[in-house]
Amino acid sequence: MSAIEPFSGYGLGLRRDHYRDFEAGRVPVDFVEVISENFMVDGGNPLRILEHVRADLPVAMHGVSMSIGSAHGLDRDYLDALNRLVRRIEPLWVSDHLCWTRTSAHNSHDLLPMPYTHQALDLVCDNIDHAQNTLSRPMLFENPSSYLTFPEDEMTEWEFISAMAMRTGCYLLLDVNNIYVSAHNHGFSAETYLAGLPMDRVRQIHLAGHTDGEIKIDTHDQPVCDEVWQLYAKTRDMTGPVAVMIERDDAIPPLPELLAELDAAREFDGACPAMAGA
Repeated sequence: MSAIEPFSGYGLGLRRDHYRDFEAGRVPVDFVEVISENFMVDGGNPLRILEHVRADLPVAMHGVSMSIGSAHGLDRDYLDALNRLVRRIEPLWVSDHLCWTRTSAHNSHDLLPMPYTHQALDLVCDNIDHAQNTLSRPMLFENPSSYLTFPEDEMTEWEFISAMAMRTGCYLLLDVNNIYVSAHNHGFSAETYLAGLPMDRVRQIHLAGHTDGEIKIDTHDQPVCDEVWQLYAKTRDMTGPVAVMIERDDAIPPLPELLAELDAAREFDGACPAMAGA
């Protein structure tokens, strides 16, 4: 499988609230990201709009139901439908989450946490190999937000992700908000987490908001907070050219508000020593 070359640009999620904006004319972004499952159909208006947008912009496909941590393996029908969409859209890349969502008979539609054990690592790597071989391309996998840990854990999350990337050749989608949320919830250092990752495997960054509280919840319904922007600046000091995206899935504001947040990411990168000469 060929490598995923770095792509440097700033994008937004293609959400129903903004379909008309994208149909009306060129939105000032470098790429869009779509939720893969929303377009894994044979026809209909969403797929028509995606093909319209794809004529002008690169598209990243981001899944929520592959269930890469499923002990039952990957669903063949799901992979076949995903592969058809990949061939139709020819995306920048295909990504999903380090989690499980499905049993043999039920899809929870939640991104459920993995135990960080050697047995789970073997399982995840086998599933990633299966998915990448089916799609004939390497994938990106996103670090989760988490609210509990398992007493069986044998390694940290960043050690698990590093080993996963090394064994399978997959790449990483780094969600900075998820790191911030999980660091708060579990009391580890976000900087230690970043230092433990293979940053040369990162191809995309997500920026999002969360709900505050004693336990922070990754809700994607708020603007990016100051602390996540600060962590983003540290992250960009450690990466080369990558795609950066504002991710909003609920309480979606008018498009100009999201574009203003995206401009803030550009401004942070302009002040970032690692990016100043990129």
